[in-house]
Amino acid sequence: MAAERQMSGSGGGSGARGGGSCGAAGPAAAHEENKENEKPKADGLGDSLGLEILQIVKESQQQHGLRHGDFQRYRGYCSRRLRRLRKTLNFKMGNRHKFTGKKVTEELLSDNRYLLLILMDAERAWSYAMQLKQEANTEPRKRFHLLSRLRKAVKHAEELERLCESNRVDAKTKLEAQAYTSYLTGMLRFEHQEWKAAMEAFNKCKTIYEKLASAFTEEQAVLYNQRVEEISPNIRYCAYNIGDQSAISELMQMRLRSGGTEGLLAEKLEALITQTRAKQAATMSEVEWRGRTVPVKIDKVRIFLLGLADTEAAIAQAEEEETKERLFESLLSECRDAIQAVREELKPDQQRDHSSEVDSGKVTNIQYLHSYLTYIKLSTAIKRNESMAKSLQKALLQQQELEEDGKRTARPQDLIRLYDIILQNLADLQQLPGLEEDKSFLKEIGIKTLVYKAYRCFFIAQSYVLVKKWSEALVLYDRVLKYANEVEAQAGIYKNNLKELPDVQELITQVNAEKYSLQAAAILDAEDVPEVESPSQVKDGKPLSERLETFCLDSSLVSKQASLVHFPPEFQPIPCKPLFFDLALNHVTFPPLEDKVEQKSKSGLTGYIKGIFGFRS
Repeated sequence: MAAERQMSGSGGGSGARGGGSCGAAGPAAAHEENKENEKPKADGLGDSLGLEILQIVKESQQQHGLRHGDFQRYRGYCSRRLRRLRKTLNFKMGNRHKFTGKKVTEELLSDNRYLLLILMDAERAWSYAMQLKQEANTEPRKRFHLLSRLRKAVKHAEELERLCESNRVDAKTKLEAQAYTSYLTGMLRFEHQEWKAAMEAFNKCKTIYEKLASAFTEEQAVLYNQRVEEISPNIRYCAYNIGDQSAISELMQMRLRSGGTEGLLAEKLEALITQTRAKQAATMSEVEWRGRTVPVKIDKVRIFLLGLADTEAAIAQAEEEETKERLFESLLSECRDAIQAVREELKPDQQRDHSSEVDSGKVTNIQYLHSYLTYIKLSTAIKRNESMAKSLQKALLQQQELEEDGKRTARPQDLIRLYDIILQNLADLQQLPGLEEDKSFLKEIGIKTLVYKAYRCFFIAQSYVLVKKWSEALVLYDRVLKYANEVEAQAGIYKNNLKELPDVQELITQVNAEKYSLQAAAILDAEDVPEVESPSQVKDGKPLSERLETFCLDSSLVSKQASLVHFPPEFQPIPCKPLFFDLALNHVTFPPLEDKVEQKSKSGLTGYIKGIFGFRS
């Protein structure tokens, strides 16, 4: 309780700060806060009080963190709203210096906001428990605090149910309060692993919500039906732990249909499915593929192979494209993990000897198992891309729908990319070790390659049609017919194995129709005679400086790309600088200069003295 009071005080402080920023931000935030503090609309008749418990809970959770699984943010919101409600109702728990506990009694039920006060108390304790559940994965000691907060949430819910038994509260609110209490009680018993008590509480909650859904309009029943769907996996899990072995198959189907369960059951259900498959895997010792039996000794591979059929069945039953995509991704992820486990088992010497084994046409069992898992991965990738291609083809058929709100529509280029990936996967299938001598397998892959090549050529032709390249499109249509005829000629005994492929006959019919449309469009396009330009509008590409005497209308002269002169200018020949050679210098006779040259005087003391006084001649 002290922890909740502390959270409430901190929430109140943040709420006050939020109020200050609210005034600065504008009237919108203030209006939202005032709207929360307004008296909720009474749902009953006359003076009876009513409270849309499930609607208030769901809207608050979606708007304040739970859309992204942020329970701490939702807990802070509940604390702030509690403080605002207490302030509005003048129902404060003492003052800043002393805490004085108060309880909501039936005499105070003049306003349905008192019921909302207790509901927010329960939601705050529940969100704190869910926050601790996330943290308990790494800190197991927090599980004790989790159970304490869940008990506190159940206590507040029971108090809410007790107050709703008053004659002042309408019947719908009473039922919703009972369902809410049963839901929280079931979650508490679920965490305590008291399966029978948890199942009884969840069943009671489910029954009440089903009755409420049937009593109101379809729009009002949506929330109740959603809550029933959330509870159903918990009920089946409790039934399984009580002893109902048939519940495990239903749980697995629920998980596959939804692409994964969220909330309280997620971790337990994943662990249960893994445990069940592990038990079944203990009896699985071998697998047969392409006429060869291979022992399976790796547990992770056994578990994957056992769940493969269930996942493929769920993919086949899935109606929404998003669900199919999620299941495909899950299957590919599990397959990659299994392949990695097999690679780790391959010893280095086996990997070195693999090349010689391939040359002799024989591979080891572990290598053949690796080829089988790789075949599953590539085949699943092909099915996923083919599913995406079908959805894109449906979008292309709706040509009347134009681009709206900047949304990008499907184009033939998108399909070309998908078929390129499919053809690459088929090429990888032909390179699998251990299947080099399997002629029927290689023949099937060859026929599949021709089918997807035909579809790839068809959409390449469609992309050429969009840019009015009629001759290229016509040649590609002929290539499509060539591939399709080869498929029909080679299919023969393999038709049963090629049932999942796209229909080639339908493609031939579509190509023939497109060819006629193409020829008509080409003829109409050829009849469009281009407008002949007048001589005054014809430009010869010369700049303005070279056609000053010729008049023509050139709009480029008033643009930023006006062609006035050639720039940079072209090179032009110019004369070189002359070179001068002095040829007469070699024939000139210079006069003698011996008499002009000063003779060197004798050195000595006399000469030195004469030099000093200037007597040297």
